[in-house]
Amino acid sequence: MRTLFVGAGATGGYFGGRLAQAGKDVTFLVRPGRRAVLDRRGLRIKSPDGETVVRPRLITADSVDGPYELVVLAVKSYALEQALIDMAPAIGPRTVIVPLLNGMRHVEELEGAFGPERAWGGVCLVEATVDDDGDIVQLSPMHRIGYGPLDGGDDDRLSEVTFALSGEEFDSNPSHTIVQDMWEKWIFLATMASLTTLMRAGIGEINAAPGGRDLGARTLAEAMAIATAADHAPRPGAVAVFQRNLATKAPMTSSMYRDMAQGLPVEADAILGDLLAEAAKRDVPAPMLAAAYTNLSIYATKRTG
Repeated sequence: MRTLFVGAGATGGYFGGRLAQAGKDVTFLVRPGRRAVLDRRGLRIKSPDGETVVRPRLITADSVDGPYELVVLAVKSYALEQALIDMAPAIGPRTVIVPLLNGMRHVEELEGAFGPERAWGGVCLVEATVDDDGDIVQLSPMHRIGYGPLDGGDDDRLSEVTFALSGEEFDSNPSHTIVQDMWEKWIFLATMASLTTLMRAGIGEINAAPGGRDLGARTLAEAMAIATAADHAPRPGAVAVFQRNLATKAPMTSSMYRDMAQGLPVEADAILGDLLAEAAKRDVPAPMLAAAYTNLSIYATKRTG
């Protein structure tokens, strides 16, 4: 299946790079600056098991040679508008678009731009970053991707997409409950982002501080209450995973915290702002999440001067 990854950062570069390593037909749509780095160094993935270098096919917005059968959208929420313009020539009548973005706002934008028959849901879990050399650094063994039609129904393209997104190096899961999966990731990500950016620390450090565990429990409870009010109460298995991760002694952080520490833009609106808007519509109190959002809004204002 001819596959285009839009973005080759920590998320797109990791999953697309692993698929290229497995011999799948993968092309990356990147900006000129990123292409220069990848042309020079190759797409390097540094993991606890060693370093891998692949040299996948690269294109920029002025050379998109569509249509592609599968487009994996792996950009930050603030880059979505431009990405939709850049990837438009890659979209054909039967193209499947799997977004690996955070939150839920991108779903409506994808459906509006390309139609509900092309827009699927997607989730990914990977703790990775891009280092000063432009290489992708996998920070923990966790690496999982999920995808499926938003309506949860049968689609004859699912088996092809599953094959295209499956390799030996990460867990690949087709899903008929992808919207619920996306909400559950949103709960966890909002909790992690709030805690780590507000406290300027990893989860293990927060738990070791007086009141740290209680802080985590209260923040998670707020996010779960919002999802429950929106008819997406997390399933028992997901709650157990949330609680286990929030009890860790390891220095686990969120991508938003890592971006903030590097002085980069953050996805505060898509992850926390939109969740708080859901809370306001349903009159669900969320003081911890609101405090984190205010903190991040101040950061964003100072960052742009």
